[in-house]
Amino acid sequence: MFDLRSLLSAPPPLDAPVARRAGQLITFGAFAERADAWRTAFAEHAGQHFALYFEDSLEFAAALMGVWHAGKAAWLPGDVLPATLSGLAAHIDGYAGDMPADRATVQALKGSTARWPLLDEQAQQLVIFTSGSSGAPVAIAKRLGQLFAEARALQQLFDERVAQAEVLATVSHQHIYGLLFRVLWPLASGRVFHAERLSYIEDIPARAQGPVVLIASPAHLKRLPEAALAPRAVFSSGGPLPDAAVPDCIAKLGQAPIEVYGSSETGGVAWRQRSGLQAWQALPNVQWRLQDETLEVRSPHLPSSSWTATADRAAPDGEGFTLLGRADRVLKIEEKRVSLSAVEQALLATGLLQDLRVLTLPGPREQLAVVAVPNAAGWTLHANQGKAALANALREALRQQIEAVALPRRWRFVSVLPSNTQGKTTVEALRSLFDPRRPQPRVLIATPTSAELSITVDAALPQFDGHFPDHPILPGVAQLEWAILLGRELFALPPRFLALEGLKFQQVIRPGDTVTLTLDFKPEAGKLNFKYSSERGQHAAGRILFGAAEA
Repeated sequence: MFDLRSLLSAPPPLDAPVARRAGQLITFGAFAERADAWRTAFAEHAGQHFALYFEDSLEFAAALMGVWHAGKAAWLPGDVLPATLSGLAAHIDGYAGDMPADRATVQALKGSTARWPLLDEQAQQLVIFTSGSSGAPVAIAKRLGQLFAEARALQQLFDERVAQAEVLATVSHQHIYGLLFRVLWPLASGRVFHAERLSYIEDIPARAQGPVVLIASPAHLKRLPEAALAPRAVFSSGGPLPDAAVPDCIAKLGQAPIEVYGSSETGGVAWRQRSGLQAWQALPNVQWRLQDETLEVRSPHLPSSSWTATADRAAPDGEGFTLLGRADRVLKIEEKRVSLSAVEQALLATGLLQDLRVLTLPGPREQLAVVAVPNAAGWTLHANQGKAALANALREALRQQIEAVALPRRWRFVSVLPSNTQGKTTVEALRSLFDPRRPQPRVLIATPTSAELSITVDAALPQFDGHFPDHPILPGVAQLEWAILLGRELFALPPRFLALEGLKFQQVIRPGDTVTLTLDFKPEAGKLNFKYSSERGQHAAGRILFGAAEA
């Protein structure tokens, strides 16, 4: 075990392994050299605040240690989309890592010979962002001591169970859960972590070179591959793991996941493992209490020692507690109080859905909307009688609980809820599904590199406007946009569009047509093959070439 304050001033042996990259072990000495190169770069920069975004967890860890030892602050955006970086611009002085070409980045320099001082646990040198699952992401400043205390709690609770298994993750280190479990805890425990993030859990056998720990999210664990895997331990956080996913995890992973409850604001709060422990148990040094059913916590993971209210309701359960849903999910629609959690539970009780989210759509009149994943019965109703019939059946089930004026007005039925690199479903992603230009596909088959989707082409799509007034057809550019949009949602496509190859449009697609979109991604070549077909034959096909972001 190592103290993160003195990780570089009182390091482990320089030949000790710290990480694995492309199958090769990287020593602590090599890691320290990279951290020194980043410390030099940040120290020589006049700025104080830097946005860090790296795909590689080892390089990220070196840059993070470098910026902290330079006495400066790291801001961790969840992505590098133009809107995200524009929102950061007023708060930071520079960028580092895998940034778009239009952002001048700090580059690691030749290291210095300066000694490594102890890091100051009182220093506020990290800014993270909430996931945006209940609104726009919010920046949260952290003292180093909050992070180090949580790493120590994880060591105390789980080190013996995990032993020296290597750490593999499906989640990003740009968020608090991935940062702690994928980087800081392994560094503090001397445990090898993998630099590359798993795109799919089924990649574990190709990566594992001995016992492994899997750091995952509910979004990944509720869609497990058939192949049996046997990690030393499995962790899940970032949202509730559905009850139905637990037996599948036990069958395919040999164990129930260790679930960790907390938030970006509170840090880790409690844990459970539902093969035997149903109630949430507090993490070491975390205290909790209930005030009018609202859960309040006090811990070294918080910015102060005072009691802090969470956004969750809870009830006592033995020595722990049971969560009852979010306290902030009650709102007014047309002056009527509506519990979004109650709506979701009522819809699940219909036996037509396996997962869903209820949200509000902004506009002149705020309205409820539902994004739902039907089960087999729901999809059968959808196929036989149409989307409207399924939506009407669900709406009728709600009439006993909700006044008509507050019933959901908009519905989207999808094969899987959208999720980000942390496995979280954000409000922004859900609202994007209601873009009138977007298709509403059903995923029929999906693998890490291929997919087959069914799309019924809505006659109301704005792409038909003016194309053509008397004989509307779906423009070829819209077909290309859909292939790229859905390809990015299903696969880890490189960020930059380069070219089109072998493009052919054989038959027009008309309003009301149901077409099959087949996607085949070739990662080694950066090519996405697409084909639109129907019972009438092939409509269009081609290849889209992508490349890495410009340096």
